[in-house]
Amino acid sequence: MGAPLLYTDGISLETMLVDYWNASYEDYTTDENSRDVPEECLQEELPYGHVYIPILYSIAFLVGFFGNLFVVGLMLKKQGSRRLVDTFVVNLAIADLVFVCTLPFWARSAAVGNQWLYGATLCIASSYSITVTRYSGILFLMGMSLDRYLAIVRLHKSRAVRTRQCILLTSSGIWAISLLLGIPTLASRRLLTNTETNCSVCKDISSAVLSGTRLALLFLTFFLPLAIILFCYCAIVARLRQHCQQGRNRRNSLKIIFTIVGTFLCSWMPFNTLSCITLFYKLEWLSLSCRFSQALSWGLTLTNCLAFMNSCMNPVIYIFLDRHFRQQILQKSIQLLQKPRTAETTPGSSITFSSKSSALFPPRG
Repeated sequence: MGAPLLYTDGISLETMLVDYWNASYEDYTTDENSRDVPEECLQEELPYGHVYIPILYSIAFLVGFFGNLFVVGLMLKKQGSRRLVDTFVVNLAIADLVFVCTLPFWARSAAVGNQWLYGATLCIASSYSITVTRYSGILFLMGMSLDRYLAIVRLHKSRAVRTRQCILLTSSGIWAISLLLGIPTLASRRLLTNTETNCSVCKDISSAVLSGTRLALLFLTFFLPLAIILFCYCAIVARLRQHCQQGRNRRNSLKIIFTIVGTFLCSWMPFNTLSCITLFYKLEWLSLSCRFSQALSWGLTLTNCLAFMNSCMNPVIYIFLDRHFRQQILQKSIQLLQKPRTAETTPGSSITFSSKSSALFPPRG
């Protein structure tokens, strides 16, 4: 489940495509066995998928690449004292940046009927990168939520753990855990080649062990962090209601983080829910009618696109909700349009990321 589910109407299912169910690919060079979908349940391809999927992935790549690169650059050049949550923000932007760098490959694959044109190494590497950055993304969001919970609800009791050293150690741990949890993708992702048409697809092979592992990882890396995040923000809201005198910057900061977390959950929840149903089916815990399996396969395709668009959303959220970030974008754009001035500069012309004016990163309190 570490790579896009791409359905197009460019090539017939009977001759080239292997659908999400790992249905029947006897003509493909692999020794793995899968649960076959009955012949009468062969899935129809999503209409015009080869048109809109590449467009969506291209938009996500352009916005996500330049937007997250800008976030990383601003944070690394930020002046003044840095808050502990800044580390999570930078790492989240890096994860999204790596994520979007895989999208051009999948956009091209979608445009040519799901054929994979880049070889087995890139097939596995891009799928592994998607899996790792997806896991790290929600874990960093969980870290941001826990940091806000400790800063607001448990401020006095958490000073010993809310240190820069602990945050850096936590960030390193998140990357290490994500890299380890991505190993099943290395084991399951394969480049499958049809011996008759010589067409290749990059997809997961299927087995009961791998399906069970994916299901366990789905609960461990999505639903469990989701429960922790919801607990943190319920506690934060309850505390803020008791203390209405919270500073404006802190409230704006929480508003942005709430929006980031909410956007992530709205983007990934539909896909992960349908993926969970799919895994129940693969493990034979659930039986599906042909009509429902068709709807589910189309739903997976559509929700996969929604999930992948999340990788470009955080910079957009910063632009709309953080005035200072918006000013930085404007000033940088003006600088690029103007001729460089080396002789004259004004005190207000330098670009800074002041912690006093940023809603997302207010002064420590």
